[in-house]
Amino acid sequence: MDLTGRIYRVNRIDGDYAYLLQEEKEDAEEKCVARALLPAEIAEGSRLLYECLQYELL
Repeated sequence: MDLTGRIYRVNRIDGDYAYLLQEEKEDAEEKCVARALLPAEIAEGSRLLYECLQYELL
């Protein structure tokens, strides 16, 4: 299991879900994540660090 941190950018927000794109990955596909799992302050374009099963606003 890979436990290294990954940086995502919030590509779009649609209701209770946010769609994230992994930075530094050319062929990245959108990842759908429930907003309840993300920091409340996110907006489109926000950068998030995913590490140890948690998202942190950068």
